[in-house]
Amino acid sequence: MAERAERVEIGFAGGQVAAVRLGEQALARLREALSNGDGWHELEAEDGTLTLDLASVAFVRVERADQSIGFAGP
Repeated sequence: MAERAERVEIGFAGGQVAAVRLGEQALARLREALSNGDGWHELEAEDGTLTLDLASVAFVRVERADQSIGFAGP
């Protein structure tokens, strides 16, 4: 079974936001890197690799709600 990807927004001190789709393992590695301190971190997203300066990351927002269009039945 494929790893489920979450929509993640990474906000930076300058006001920029990077929106990516990350698997659970990549998100866990990002959170661990942020808690361990400054430096650079390579992030494997669905659409490519990002290299982040962890010192400039202001927030990480994870959108976990399933998105649906139209009406959902029981």
